[in-house]
Amino acid sequence: MIIKLNNKAPNPSRGFWRRLQLIHRRIIFITRREARTFATRPLFLFDMIIAPLLCIFFFTTLMMEGLPKRLPAAIVDADNTHVSRIACRMIDAFEETDVKYVFRNFSEARQAMQEGKIYAFFYIPKGLTRDCESQRQPTISFYTNDSYYVPANFIMRDMTTTSVLAGLALTRSSLWGHGTPDSELMGILQPITIETHPMKNAFMDYSVYLSNMLIPGLLILLIMLTTTYAIGLEWKTERQTELYIISGHSPAIALAGKLLPQTAIYTVIFTFMDVWFFRYLGFPCNCGLPTMIGLGFLTVVASQGFAIFLFGLMAGEMRLSMCICSLWGILSFSLAGFTFPVTAMSTYLRVLADWFPLRHYYLIYVNCALDGWSLAYVWPSVVVLCCFALLPILVLPRYRKAFLQFKYIE
Repeated sequence: MIIKLNNKAPNPSRGFWRRLQLIHRRIIFITRREARTFATRPLFLFDMIIAPLLCIFFFTTLMMEGLPKRLPAAIVDADNTHVSRIACRMIDAFEETDVKYVFRNFSEARQAMQEGKIYAFFYIPKGLTRDCESQRQPTISFYTNDSYYVPANFIMRDMTTTSVLAGLALTRSSLWGHGTPDSELMGILQPITIETHPMKNAFMDYSVYLSNMLIPGLLILLIMLTTTYAIGLEWKTERQTELYIISGHSPAIALAGKLLPQTAIYTVIFTFMDVWFFRYLGFPCNCGLPTMIGLGFLTVVASQGFAIFLFGLMAGEMRLSMCICSLWGILSFSLAGFTFPVTAMSTYLRVLADWFPLRHYYLIYVNCALDGWSLAYVWPSVVVLCCFALLPILVLPRYRKAFLQFKYIE
């Protein structure tokens, strides 16, 4: 009897590829299972497609003109002379200001402002022309309702400009009367010429300033809510054990397969937003569209990772997790730094601001898209977003325990 011995050693690479194929099949199976869940629950369709598109189109069409224009204002002309009428026409000529009313006295203008009919009014006192001709120093007043901060500031800027121009016009007339030659006139009126050059947003477009932060912030909020709801739905429907068995008792595979469809859909939404902003609307983008698309993908996985981490800390309590995600998403608008600078906040808030994905999205957007810097200059924010995406690793043991022991809490 002849016995053949098999001296071949086992191939470790073959075992690795088999395990990899098995993991791939399990992720694909869980992904298809999740797609069937989407088909039976229209809420996912609304959260992942309809609501983001509505936000994109709503905010961009709301601020399509770039700046607020023709804001209602009023004038109280108690002097009623050719000088005061010239001042009235100058105010109405500004693009942002629309003089809708001319009142006879201060009380009528104040009442109109209290009723919300106007944002500001310009008060020209009686005797303005007489005091100017007598070389006295008359006073022109304007009142703004700063409860509406943006329109009040626009109108106040126009009224300030009108006041300065009116004073210069009267000075010019007086100098002409004294025989000052034209070659010396402008040197006396404006000895220093001021040039303004708004950088990165030359047209002072409010949509460039707000849409690029409000819409990504809302998308981050929707991503975190959808992520926690999708995971918590397994406990709510008491199918978490089934998911755990399908994944081969691996929480990482279960979460990866479950959230892969959301990652793909939200990445497509971010890509559409970038194309809409930087190609169709013409927003400034000095780093190239591929960089912003990559930033969108990194933001999606970072937001999902942060939501998975929060849910892992409170496994089984879906409502509490969603409430914390909502609070975190809303606070990010205040602590991201695009409305109030983070450097001017207290030390505690400056440290807290780094825990919001929107803060780092804002820093990368400003430095790359507006300033045109390379990603090498914003690597700390890129690293932080990557850390957000890797946060679920810290709570995987708790997910393993949650799949086997925790129940849904009403």
